[in-house]
Amino acid sequence: MTASTDSTPAASLSSARPAAPVSPTRPAYPSLAALIDAVRAGRHGVDPTRCQVSVGFVTRQGARHATRLRSYRNQVLSLRVDAAVGSCAIEPGELPDEVVYDCVGASVTDLLAHPLLPVRVAALDAYLMAQRPHAEAADTVVTVPAGSSLAKSQARAAAVVDLLPPTSGPVLVVGVVNSLLARLRAADRRYLPCDLAGGHTEWDEPCLPDAAALLDRCDAILASGMTLGNGTFEPLLAHAAAEGKPFVAFAQTGSAVLPWFLGTGLTAVSAEPYPFFWLDGGPTTLYRYGVSG
Repeated sequence: MTASTDSTPAASLSSARPAAPVSPTRPAYPSLAALIDAVRAGRHGVDPTRCQVSVGFVTRQGARHATRLRSYRNQVLSLRVDAAVGSCAIEPGELPDEVVYDCVGASVTDLLAHPLLPVRVAALDAYLMAQRPHAEAADTVVTVPAGSSLAKSQARAAAVVDLLPPTSGPVLVVGVVNSLLARLRAADRRYLPCDLAGGHTEWDEPCLPDAAALLDRCDAILASGMTLGNGTFEPLLAHAAAEGKPFVAFAQTGSAVLPWFLGTGLTAVSAEPYPFFWLDGGPTTLYRYGVSG
């Protein structure tokens, strides 16, 4: 593939500093249900029945970066537990406002049994972030410098793609972000774009909706944390574990949840808690797991 002009060298975009070392005793979980069971049993901190959601809100966002041909929309459910805000992306119109309001005042234990998966994920994310803040747990901390929405998107892409080891075959990109694809193109790396919403990339490549149908064609997986909230994460995890393929997650959804799958198929995580880079023109922070230095 030819290099895109939409890329910037990673060294000029971010700075990394070591964070507190990750505990070698951190367990790794094979499924979301197993992690939820462990939290409900009190194995990862304060009894979740004693932790209440104090604030619930939905962020609705539309964006079209300068020079880009395509726009996109995001909606994110966020729940606050103590000082932590946990988040899960949702499809536009998926979650009635009353569901969000009903989360306020509820215990984490109650919300971990909620019938809607995005609510369970956001509550789990908030609880785990409150018990084990990223600043204390991540392997490296990366600052995305202040700038335009495009510049910050490029900076995040550089930090995320850097977590992928070299592969000879294509990277399956689940949850298409054009800046990530541009970064792969700049490195002359092939990719398979996949998105449940379908559509096309900035380079008019079709985004195929079925990740499972593409797994045997890739040598590595780069997936959005949205997969955790829409139920498509675990097949990717199982495939990566069975085939020994690198699997990197870039996470706004479940940024504190996904590191608990390192070692059961997931190899690295770029965790981005609320407020996300697209909400703030100033410096923002990524926390990377599965990488040292």
